[in-house]
Amino acid sequence: MLLDGLISYLFFSSFFAFLVLLPGFPVFLNDKKKRLQNARKREMNRQFLEGIQMTAASLAAGYSIENAVKEAWKELSRIYPKDSFIIREFQILVHQTEMNRSMEQLFLDLGNRSGVEDIQSFGEVFLTARRTGGDLLSVIRNTCSCIRQKQETLMEIETCLAGKVMEQNIMSAVPLLILGYIRLTSPEFLDGMYGNVTGAAVMTICLIVYGAAYLWGRSIVNIEV
Repeated sequence: MLLDGLISYLFFSSFFAFLVLLPGFPVFLNDKKKRLQNARKREMNRQFLEGIQMTAASLAAGYSIENAVKEAWKELSRIYPKDSFIIREFQILVHQTEMNRSMEQLFLDLGNRSGVEDIQSFGEVFLTARRTGGDLLSVIRNTCSCIRQKQETLMEIETCLAGKVMEQNIMSAVPLLILGYIRLTSPEFLDGMYGNVTGAAVMTICLIVYGAAYLWGRSIVNIEV
């Protein structure tokens, strides 16, 4: 709402423009929701990697997969709070196995509920290995290696792009800062842009170009692995 009011004031100096731009509010919320979801998925992926690494360690020590998950849950409980993703999900795994549900189905269910691609892939590979009699320890270790390499690559990309992302954010704020500075110090320079059709049309074009440049800049620094 503040952003809508700021743009309406700087570009149009009109309350009517504020009302016209209100339909963009759901779009803004949806974009924010997707960005928060992506951040949460990365954290879920990181926690899951730790969980299956601990599971692999227990398997190597001779535990069955069910007991290995239970041991991993105990170890994870010492690291993460009770309401964290990995604690809640491994607790579900332990309790469901005690109700005689198969571990492969539980991992598949975890992948589907999480919506994280790597967790879904692990569930499918684990199901195949379990039904064909494959080496579960090798499967889990190979999966850990793949997820870890992917996370390391993503972190390297984010580190390399951190400066560019900051530059993009600063450059995106510059037009608003310039308009705000002129409105505060020399408002007469922009009088011709407000209160008439021609000025409104010019400022609308400027706003469209500004929005397109912002989205273009975000797409450039948004690299998926």
